[in-house]
Amino acid sequence: MKLFIILGAINGFLAVALGAFGAHGLEGKIPDKYLNIWGKAVQYQMFHAGGLLAIGLLAGKVSGSLINWSGWLMFAGIIIFSGSLYVLAVTQIKVLGAITPIGGVAFLAAWVLMIIAVYKL
Repeated sequence: MKLFIILGAINGFLAVALGAFGAHGLEGKIPDKYLNIWGKAVQYQMFHAGGLLAIGLLAGKVSGSLINWSGWLMFAGIIIFSGSLYVLAVTQIKVLGAITPIGGVAFLAAWVLMIIAVYKL
């Protein structure tokens, strides 16, 4: 599905831009602990941007809704996991860390669905 390739590319772009912003714009402005959290958000966004690209390429070969659900869960995971960490890093509101695992579960579910969809080929 072309949409997941586009979402993957957009998220790859954003991960690079946000990584550069963290390294150059936030350094010295937020504590190192929160700079590391920002870096973790960038890292997981980039990993899952690649996952979205893979899903987009697989969607042409794998029929059924599993691969589609995998893509949407991976995209939701980026927004919830990385998004909550970005906001946590700049606001330092610790309760936001409670949202992050929801995104992690979405990532895990996305990968499992990808495995099942490909296995069914």
